[in-house]
Order: sequence, then C-alpha cells, then structure tokens
Amino acid sequence: MTANLYLVPNVTKSPTDALAPPATQRMSADQRRAEILEIAGRAFAHGGLHGTSTEVIAAEAGISQPYLFRLFRTKRELFAACCARCFELTRAAFERGADDPASETALEGMGHAYRELLADRYLLLGQLQTYAACGDPEIQAATRERWGELYRYVSERSGASADEVRTFFAKGMLMNVLTALDVPSIAGDEQWARELLQPFIDAE
Repeated sequence: MTANLYLVPNVTKSPTDALAPPATQRMSADQRRAEILEIAGRAFAHGGLHGTSTEVIAAEAGISQPYLFRLFRTKRELFAACCARCFELTRAAFERGADDPASETALEGMGHAYRELLADRYLLLGQLQTYAACGDPEIQAATRERWGELYRYVSERSGASADEVRTFFAKGMLMNVLTALDVPSIAGDEQWARELLQPFIDAE
C-alpha cells in the first residue's frame, strides 16, 4: 500500500458529481432524488443527522422544502438514504477490487479499492456520521443490516477465513480514522503517527 493514498485532498466534489445532468435539463424524480442525495450527503457529512438543516439542503438543490419531503418523507429518511448510498458505493468498490487482475487475491484488491474510495472525503465523513447517529434505533438497525450484508459479501467473495475478514474490516476502520484525522500530514513529526501508518506502508 502506498502512503500517499492517505493524503486525502479537501475535495469539494465527489466522483459522482460528473454524472449530474445540466441544470437546464428537466430531471425525472429519480434523477432529482440522486441529485438531492449527493447534496444531502455532503451536508450530513459535516453536520450529521441532528445538525443539518433540510431547509439548507432544499435551497442548495433549488427546490422547496415541501417538494423535498415529497421525495423523502422525513429528515431521518433522507439521512438513512444517504447512509445506504455510502454502503452501496463501498460495495461497488469492493466488487471492482475483487475482480482486479493486478491484485494477488480478491481481499487485497478490495483493500486497494477501498483506499481509493477514501479520496472522497464526503463519503468518508458521511460514513462516520452514520455510526455517530446509531443512538437512533432505526438508523442503528439499518446500519447493522448493511454492515452484515457487506461482511457476508467480503467473506463469500474472498473465500478468506473469519480471522482474515475481521482483520480486513479492522484495518478499514483504522484507515477511516487515520484519514479523517489526516494523520499522514503529521507523520514526519509524530512517532505515534508513523507507527500507525507503517503497517499500511509495509503492505505496499
């Protein structure tokens, strides 16, 4: 694993921004939902479930709040949809990585693909906000179900042992924390930062 994959830029757009239709094009309800999820995902990544205003989301999307609630009945439903999108993008990255011929194993390919996914800082922070919102029983239940689905996919697709899959997910969560804290930026000055990063550098 290369260390520079941790040097995550302060991106203002995610890879899916390029898929959004021009503003002058009339969008279907599905297209509008996708656009709102993109905008809401960025907002929730910063403010979380309780600190984000649906009024601000609607204004940025160029729609009224009543129309927003026609597409998503409540703020919790909108947040849950954004959480689901995080898991869907992660699953898609794992699928791409598992089929990467440049990797020796499917598990290794999934790890490489996940590191690349973390370049989308909004997705990373949105994932962390999902866990932070698990004090809400509905969010917790939905997140637990998605985690189970992701675990089963990795286990079945990789054929790895339970210990290997646990280690894979544990390293992924550590990557989340190191990236959120931008630990590589202080690795030159802090020994603890270098020690945490070293296993990933060794895996290169």
